[in-house]
Amino acid sequence: MAHGGFKVIDSDMHVIEPPDLWQRYIDPAFKPIAPYGTNSTPRDISCYVGNRSAYRLEAIKTWVGPIVSHTAPLEKDYEFAQRRGFDSESQLEAMEREGIDVAALYPSRGLFVLGFDSAETVGASEGLEPRFAAAIARAYNDWLHDFCAADRKRLLAAAMIAPHDVPSAVDETRRCVEQLGFKSIFLLPGLVNRKPWHHRDYDPLWASCEQLGIPVVFHGGGPDRLCDYGLGLHDSMMLWHSFSHSLGPMSACASFTAGGVLERFPKLKAGFLEANCSWAPWLMARLDDHYEDYIGRFEVKLALTPSEYFKRNCWVSVEADEKPARLFVDWFGDDNVVFSTDYPHPDSKFPHGVDKFLSLNLSDQTRRKFLWDNCARFYGIDS
Repeated sequence: MAHGGFKVIDSDMHVIEPPDLWQRYIDPAFKPIAPYGTNSTPRDISCYVGNRSAYRLEAIKTWVGPIVSHTAPLEKDYEFAQRRGFDSESQLEAMEREGIDVAALYPSRGLFVLGFDSAETVGASEGLEPRFAAAIARAYNDWLHDFCAADRKRLLAAAMIAPHDVPSAVDETRRCVEQLGFKSIFLLPGLVNRKPWHHRDYDPLWASCEQLGIPVVFHGGGPDRLCDYGLGLHDSMMLWHSFSHSLGPMSACASFTAGGVLERFPKLKAGFLEANCSWAPWLMARLDDHYEDYIGRFEVKLALTPSEYFKRNCWVSVEADEKPARLFVDWFGDDNVVFSTDYPHPDSKFPHGVDKFLSLNLSDQTRRKFLWDNCARFYGIDS
């Protein structure tokens, strides 16, 4: 299909996993402690691991009323998917309604389920044992592979990877790409084992992704038990959400560009999604300044500036109504931005996301790049 004359790839469309996904798909050895969800509301994405919520429950008690007030008038747009339990057929129908040709799929409950540190770091009662974390990720990936069977050309899978143990993360990455045909891996930006993403211990994972030719994607989740990118503003979802979904990917982007990851892996592709794109000019300018004119060059040796690594290796996503996106184009050009709808989450503009994007003050050339060309390069899609 062509929406307004443009083909469209959604770089970051979400599924809503069934609440019993892990009971059905996890390694039998972990079934007694498998994560589980609830269906208290039509688009409930809650998730529990053992007797612990993957969310920080104290952070969301005051959000329920505002969320319901915001989403209630919009629920009619999702009734078709709710009736089908957000299955793969409803996913394809949503794409038809929005005008999406191809979509890369990311989780909902899965944005929280691995939001715990390693048990080796914080203790078994608070953290995830690495083998359990790997089993959670593998189960989700097996389910997603089955989900995408409805149309593997249009539904592209992003693999959940548990970084709690790097060798098993490498193994799962290779399995998902080589055996299941996945197009990317994704990680929560919060730090596991207290190691920043430029730590050398992660190099085998980056090396595998570079060799396989797939991107590493960082995608924020919620108020999990890793890093608090919401800056403690838990009494207001508006304030918390404004920071959390941007600051997490921004932190990971700093590690990749200024921390040396892209110096060591020059062909590695990295994406920082659902974080807006307009922050990139400011952050890259600040990192360039701090590297060249402050103390950065005494801490890490880089052949290029952070902004040059960004332009060479990184992609960010534009929101449907992100008016400052024009500033990104003025600063960096239009080769590093991909479009996303965030369907079916509360801040999605579905089913009007593409229309809202096309109303932004961007040239047709830039629109075409954001909607298709850049994302096709990012995910390795044959145009």
